[in-house]
Amino acid sequence: MIGQLETNEIEKVLSQQLLGRIGCRLGDVIYIVPVSYVYDGRYVYVRSKDGMKVDMMRKNPEICFEVESFQDLGNWKTVIAWGSFEELSDEEERKAALQKLYRRHLPIVSSETTHLSPHWPFEPADLNSIEGVVFRVELTKKTGRFEKLEAVPGTRGNRLRKVSGTRGRTQVKLDPRAEEG
Repeated sequence: MIGQLETNEIEKVLSQQLLGRIGCRLGDVIYIVPVSYVYDGRYVYVRSKDGMKVDMMRKNPEICFEVESFQDLGNWKTVIAWGSFEELSDEEERKAALQKLYRRHLPIVSSETTHLSPHWPFEPADLNSIEGVVFRVELTKKTGRFEKLEAVPGTRGNRLRKVSGTRGRTQVKLDPRAEEG
C-alpha cells in the first residue's frame, strides 16, 4: 500500500535519520547533495565545507530537503520539506548548533563527514574552533509518503513477493516457490 504520512510520522522520520539531501537552485543550475544533519523539531542543522551548495544557498536561500527511512523496496518512508537556508555566524548560535550535531546518536561505523572534529567522538573545549560552515534550515512545509507491504491472509510473509499501487488499486503477487502456510 502506498499512502501519505501523518504529521507525527513525518516528524519521526526527520528526527530519526542522519542523512538527508538538500536541493538548491541558482539560475538554471539545480544541485542536489547529501548532508549529515540533526533535526530539532523546527530546524535542520548542518555543518559543511564551503563549496557549491553553500555558495548557491547564500545567493538563493530557498531550498528543498529530502530524507528517507528505507527497509527495502517495498517498505519505505520519505519526507520532502521546504525551507530557508540561514548561515550561523553568531558564536552562540553556531555553538548551540554544533552541540546539537555532537549530541545526536551516531552508529559505531560512521562517515568522517559526521565527525565534526579530530577529537570526535569527544567535544572539543571550544566548539567554535570546528572548521566549516554551520547553517540551519527552518522547515516551513513538509509532506511525506510511504509504501508498506501487506501480509496476505492465510500465507506466511515470505510468500509475498510484490505489492504495488496503481490508481488506487493494490496488486499482490505470491511467490510460487515458497512453501504453503
